[in-house]
Amino acid sequence: MQKSVRYNEGHALYLAFLARKEGTKRGFLSKKAAEASRWHEKWFALYQNVLFYFEGEQSGRPAGMYLLEGCSCERTPAPPRTSAGPAGARDALDKQYYFTVLFGHEGQKPLELRCEEEQAGKEWMEAIHQASYADILIEREVLMQKYIHLVQIVETEKIAANQLRHQLEDQDTEIERLKSEIVALNKTKERMRPYQSHQEDEDPDIKKIKKVQSFMRGWLCRRKWKTIVQDYICSPHAESMRKRNQIVFTMVEAETEYVHQLYILVNGFLRPLRMAASSKKPPISHDDVSSIFLNSETIMFLHEIFHQGLKARLANWPTLVLADLFDILLPMLNIYQEFVRNHQYSLQVLANCKQNRDFDKLLKQYEANPACEGRMLETFLTYPMFQIPRYIITLHELLAHTPHEHVERKSLEFAKSKLEELSRVMHDEVSDTENIRKNLAIERMIVEGCDILLDTSQTFIRQGSLIQVPSVERGKLSKVRLGSLSLKKEGERQCFLFTKHFLICTRSSGGKLHLLKTGGVLSLIECTLIEEPDASDDDSKGSGHMFGHLDFKIVVEPPDAAPFTVVLLAPSRQEKAAWMSDISQCVDNIRCNGLMTIVFEENSKVTVPHMINKTLNSCKVPQIRYASVERLLERLTDLRFLSIDFLNTFLHTYRIFTTAAVVLAKLSDIYKRPFTSIPVRSLELFFAASPNNRGEHMVDGKSPRLCRKFSSPPPLAVSRTSSPVRARKLSLTSSLNSRIGALDLTTSSSSSSPTSHSPTASPPPHTAAVLESAPADRAGDSTELSPCRSPSTPRHLRYRQPGGQAADSPHCSVSPASAFAIATAAAGHGSPPGFNNTERTCDKEFIIRRTATNRVLNVLRHWVSKHAQDFELNNELKMNVLNLLEEVLRDPDLLPQERKATANILRALSQDDQDDIHLKLEDIIQMTDCPKAECFETLSAMELAEQITLLDHVVFRSIPYEEFLGQGWMKLDKNERTPYIMKTSQHFNEMSNLVASQIMNYADISSRANAIEKWVAVADICRCLHNYNGVLEITAALNRSAIYRLKKTWAKVSKQTKALMEKLQKTVSSEGRFKNLRETLKKNKNHSSWPCSCNPPAVPYLGMYLTDLAFIEEGTPNFTEEGLVNFSKMRMISHIIREIRQFQQTAYRIDQQPKVIQYLLDKALIIDEDTLYELSLKIEPRLPA
Repeated sequence: MQKSVRYNEGHALYLAFLARKEGTKRGFLSKKAAEASRWHEKWFALYQNVLFYFEGEQSGRPAGMYLLEGCSCERTPAPPRTSAGPAGARDALDKQYYFTVLFGHEGQKPLELRCEEEQAGKEWMEAIHQASYADILIEREVLMQKYIHLVQIVETEKIAANQLRHQLEDQDTEIERLKSEIVALNKTKERMRPYQSHQEDEDPDIKKIKKVQSFMRGWLCRRKWKTIVQDYICSPHAESMRKRNQIVFTMVEAETEYVHQLYILVNGFLRPLRMAASSKKPPISHDDVSSIFLNSETIMFLHEIFHQGLKARLANWPTLVLADLFDILLPMLNIYQEFVRNHQYSLQVLANCKQNRDFDKLLKQYEANPACEGRMLETFLTYPMFQIPRYIITLHELLAHTPHEHVERKSLEFAKSKLEELSRVMHDEVSDTENIRKNLAIERMIVEGCDILLDTSQTFIRQGSLIQVPSVERGKLSKVRLGSLSLKKEGERQCFLFTKHFLICTRSSGGKLHLLKTGGVLSLIECTLIEEPDASDDDSKGSGHMFGHLDFKIVVEPPDAAPFTVVLLAPSRQEKAAWMSDISQCVDNIRCNGLMTIVFEENSKVTVPHMINKTLNSCKVPQIRYASVERLLERLTDLRFLSIDFLNTFLHTYRIFTTAAVVLAKLSDIYKRPFTSIPVRSLELFFAASPNNRGEHMVDGKSPRLCRKFSSPPPLAVSRTSSPVRARKLSLTSSLNSRIGALDLTTSSSSSSPTSHSPTASPPPHTAAVLESAPADRAGDSTELSPCRSPSTPRHLRYRQPGGQAADSPHCSVSPASAFAIATAAAGHGSPPGFNNTERTCDKEFIIRRTATNRVLNVLRHWVSKHAQDFELNNELKMNVLNLLEEVLRDPDLLPQERKATANILRALSQDDQDDIHLKLEDIIQMTDCPKAECFETLSAMELAEQITLLDHVVFRSIPYEEFLGQGWMKLDKNERTPYIMKTSQHFNEMSNLVASQIMNYADISSRANAIEKWVAVADICRCLHNYNGVLEITAALNRSAIYRLKKTWAKVSKQTKALMEKLQKTVSSEGRFKNLRETLKKNKNHSSWPCSCNPPAVPYLGMYLTDLAFIEEGTPNFTEEGLVNFSKMRMISHIIREIRQFQQTAYRIDQQPKVIQYLLDKALIIDEDTLYELSLKIEPRLPA
């Protein structure tokens, strides 16, 4: 019989008293009794590391206590409950919080507790964890390990010191012995000197002494030299040289591998295909062979020579001189230009040749060669594309570890600059041809063809699905509803926006595209974009409420046909804002370029400069590669250039080199002080046509005419055709080539007789109204007879019909400043205004102010509509923008179209529910509170795939684009810097764990095999839904070691399922930087090549884009050595972010199923990795060796 443990009960009662008064944690908890189903409520008190429990709160004597030192506390799931009992009691039990205290040894049973609230349970668990002293024990163990390690080091040092001490003592003894021998020999020498003086030099003892002395001197020299060498080895210079040598060795290895790849390309593919092309039944022609391989054989010979030179340099190691090799290589690297320029064409020729079965069979035979290591011909053709950038990166690393006084420094810098110049040339050539390829790809998709896409200056902007609303007479919308199935099905259109045209296509059942017979090709120069209906139009007002303000109008006025209206519906407000912003940008460019061209052509005294002519006749604007922050801010508001690409790039990446406050301050400065803020080079264009006035307005910035607040605007009239005021017209209402006469900018003579018009006598709808100067005595009549004239219209200007004396003037004497003002400021009017000679001088200041205002509003509109996240996350920035817009609205000189644009931006910025139609992640989480969840057997593969796709897209679209900057997901504080990317990664892992856990839950082989087949079917449906993230989640789960090793289970899986899984794995494979996935994203469901990506909605794999961003971030710096912003890098980052946002903005039209979502988000179903593998071993044990 065991004796009970004795302890001082009095002290325990005293500690219990202290616990009741000063305990760390006190309260009621339910303690599980010995019976499995009974719980007793006790009052617990925690004091230091002792947990007391009492029968009640007022009990003086504890019922028991637990020593918590060394224990652990964890949460436990709620025990299964019976269906009996009222519903309220079951809900109360579900909300209780269960946790268990484990004491870490077999002799003590765990203490099972529960509480009513989750927060209280977490506090008890934290308090028990602190009382267990677990952290102190871990720290003690770590300190003990360090102490043992230090003791071992001290003992080792003591032994080494004793050995050295003994060696020194032995050496001292040996020296003393040698000294005594020397003294004895000297005495003997002195005695024998008379007899053996002639044999003195040949004494062997003297030779021995000299040898000892020589040995000692040598030992001292070697010791000193060893110290010098060790000091150099630890120096920064030696470390830099070691890194430099390592870079050289890596470069030689990479060059060896590259030459081997070229050798396989030439000897394994090129030469055998040449021989096959010379056969009697050639599977490929010699021209196709030349088109596919280009000059790859010459590239191989060049790099074989370079490789031999590198190996010869290694023979002279450690003296590695490489600059002369690059001097030989540089002149011959121009052969890469031809290869890079025609690389895309070579891949197209190869794809066409693969349609031939004989060629495809022969090519697969060549690719089966063991030397190819499973790589395809396309992979080998891609290797030369990356060689020049690889050399640039290598030289950059070499220069980083090459001292400035090094003999090769200047040669390496010269080689690097030449390679960068060659890389820029190649990049420009690829960019020029890429736009043509995109246009041709779209042109081939259209059955009827589209000749306008053959124009090389036609640049692709965006594409997407919009719904076209049918219309009836007078342009009124028919009474249809947005939720109508027939409207969504019959009215869905595939729309393509280019810099000059807007294409509207329908898609047939076979996937082909057909242009609409009427309104299929819209010339933007003939279009007027109306963002919102007129408030006076009852039908339009009703349609706005009917369609949820997702509609916008394009009024088309062709010169040779009746005008018509196209009404389009966007899937969301964000999509509508993006379409509106891009269309307006394109129309602004066309209007500016067209009017500038007309002005220069009509004025015989002015010729278009070559630089301006080149800009006007193409869709390109000068691209910035490197610039300071100040220059980028100037370019943002530069009056000469309107670039969508620059705006997107700047607004995506400005956080890297500046702040939003600085950008807004620059815009505010441009608006308030345009003459002092706009650079001179931007204003030169305004005064190009009037040499005598170039400098007359560049006066002191303190002049009141240079300040917006105190300036008085010169006269400027608004045409009556600008009504209605609420319609934001974004281009000319007539073709520039066919209706030049409508642009009357001539100066009327004093003898012209103006014609007055009554308020009811309005100009014809297709007749442009022009302005003339009226005598002063008729000014009052003009005021009374023009009630719809804008407040800024001067009294001495009135309307007249074209055809007066002023129209007979042979030349147009307007300045480019006036034309540019018409192009940018008078965007809301059907006809531009004109000026007379006496007013044109003072008008320039007013034109520049109006132009600057229009440009600032244009940037703000683009910022608010396409980058709304900046204002959602920065309330201070939002308030500052609101204050600036309110200040603009208070400007008395504001034109009506500027006032309308400002009001639209204010309304868009003030909306709190911009994404109200999109499902948010919080809404999904709230759906998990359903009373009953489904199980895997009762759910169909279609339901699972749809809800997985819905969840993946909601998580994917919640990522703000600023998290893609700076590789925050790879930093130590990644959870704080990129929380949404981390949530996406966590969601991916949880879904993959769920798939694996559900498969391993089945005990029998047949059920597991059926579960695998069902999940593969789910993955295939995800592929059909363009959810490639979901495909990778499922395939990653099936490739886990715990499931992959189940050979008996996989033997039960059907061959069709295995083949389908192999196909899915190949699609989402990471080989070649996700090459197959990228190609899949460039094709739609009918395998037609799209210009940028598959038709959204889609969910790509986020890791693919993060890899691209990491490659860009690590390969190129943000700033140059001179401190300039590397804007080429910003442009590459922006293009990737734009592609991500394109997938984020289009939502799936999938109904939510709360029960399925609750099943997918139930973390209780997930089994950890170690348990999964143990369960796998239990199901199918390892076979004996």
